[in-house]
This record gives sequence, structure tokens and C-alpha cells, in this order.
Amino acid sequence: MASHVVDIPKTFGALLVGGLFASMLAGVGVVQVYIYFRLYPKDFPHLKFLVLFVWLLDTCQTTFIWAALWEYFIDGYGSELKIDYIPWSISMTILFTAILTFAVHCFYIHRIHILSHRNWWITLSIFILALARLGSALLTTAKTLHLHSYLSFKLDLWWLFTLGLALSSCVDVLITASLCFLLQSSRGGTTSLNHIIDSLIRYAFEAGFLTSAGTFVSMLCWLTMRHNLIFMGVYFAVSKFHTNSLLVILNTRQQYRSARSRVSSEFDFPTLQLDTRRKRNTEDMSASHSRRDESITDFHRNGKVMINVETSVHRHNSHEPQSSTE
Repeated sequence: MASHVVDIPKTFGALLVGGLFASMLAGVGVVQVYIYFRLYPKDFPHLKFLVLFVWLLDTCQTTFIWAALWEYFIDGYGSELKIDYIPWSISMTILFTAILTFAVHCFYIHRIHILSHRNWWITLSIFILALARLGSALLTTAKTLHLHSYLSFKLDLWWLFTLGLALSSCVDVLITASLCFLLQSSRGGTTSLNHIIDSLIRYAFEAGFLTSAGTFVSMLCWLTMRHNLIFMGVYFAVSKFHTNSLLVILNTRQQYRSARSRVSSEFDFPTLQLDTRRKRNTEDMSASHSRRDESITDFHRNGKVMINVETSVHRHNSHEPQSSTE
């Protein structure tokens, strides 16, 4: 390959910048994981497993990115022909990105399933598309491991990589639209509740927009600039967007729990505490000043409803003034 054919900044440079940006986002993900386990030490085991699983995949993907950069810049130093070679580490980044993206998609699909009152038509449709995206990525990984050449891959199997990116963008858009629509449909309560729902809609939109935009930009670069590797530099960051979007959604739950507790008296479902005081005249002067006499707790597991009713009974002489502090 002639030296003037290779655009160094758009090939080696794109991979280097993409790797550095992906590593920075990986560091943000580590901080998010630390915050998660500090805020939610008693969270559900399956959520803890999901966080650790996604973080492990993200760490492995970062490792493969730097293994590929080492092969390009150290092992292949000074060789422009090396740019057409697809090392096995690049194939592994595609594989681990696909698995991580599928795990995050499944998390959001499960949330949509709950919000939609178990609407299988919605969730199964999105799940099938997410599964098809995973399948296309697995096939892409196998083909790149076999071909070892960007030129051959671009000529023979360009449609396969395009299909995977298109499916990923489609799933991200559908998840974002479904979450926003379902959350919007739950409006209509109090002003405070609507404010919390608006915040959830904003977070869902921002997270979905970030992930879908990253995948779409990578696909756009792939379709319009196949002669360079800018698309691969952008693709390095796709899994990082999914990782951080998941962790941010999980970590912001504490904020909404605090907001919900401050306005809980306006809702129908939170903990309600009713205090009733009754005066009684009696001749018994030896009774204590105050006595708690009833505590009734009714916990409904499906609706997460807890009602505590406390009644304070005060006995005093009819001729004796009532205490101002009860």
C-alpha cells in the first residue's frame, strides 16, 4: 500500500483518540460502581450481579482496546500496511461490546415490562431486536477473526456490521420512546409526583439519546468514510455509554426516594401515619400521664403500602388543666 493512501490521523489517530476517550469513560464507570455499592449495600442480589457483570465486561473491553493499540503502535511501529490488519483484540472489542449492550438492553426491557403492566407485545418485540443485534455482532466477530483484513471485510461483509449498528440504534430508540411514553402515561397525580416523573423522563431521554447517538455516529462514519477507521474509534466508546447510562439510572434512585419521602403525604401509596388523641374523664388519679395503647400495621406486599395508626390516650382529672405538651 502506497504511503500517500494511508491517512494517518484518520486511521491510527482515530484509534488512539477513541481509545483515550473510551478509557476516560471507563474511569467514570468505575466511580459510578463505587458510588453504587456505597449507596445501595442492601440492594437486590440480581442488581448487584448485573452491575458487577457489566463492569467486568466494560473492563475487559477497555483491556482489549489497549491491546489493539499496542499491536498497532508498538508491534507494528512504522508499518503502514499494519493498518489493514484486524488483530484479534479488535474482534474481542466487538464481541464484548455486543454482550454488554445486550445486558443493558435486557435491564431496560425488564423495566418496560413492569411499567407496561407486563405487556408482552412491547417487551418481546424489543427483546427480539436486541437478540438479533447480539447475533449479528457474534457473526461479525467470527468473520473478522477469520478475515483479518479491513479491506476484505468492507468489500464482502459491510452489510453485516451495518445491520448490527442499525439494530442497536433501533433498540435504543425504542427503549427510550417506550420509557418516556409509559412514564408520561403515569402522570395525572399530584404536582410533586408529576415533578418526579418529569425528572425520570428527562433522565431516560438523556440516557437513551446518548447511547443511540453514539451508535448512530459510528454507523454514519462507517457508511460515509469506509476508507479510514474513525468509525472504529467512535465504536470504542459505545459500550461505555451503555455502562454509564445504566449506572447513572441506578445511582439516582436515592435522589428520587428522598424526593418521594418529602411529598409522601400527597400520595396514595406511601407510608401514612395517623395520630389521634382522645380525652377521657376518670377518677383514677394514679394512672400514668400518657400511654400508647394501639399500634396497627398493615403491609401490602404487592402495592408496597404501609399504614401505621397510633392512638395516644391521656387521662387527667376533669378539674385539672391539660398539659400543653403531649
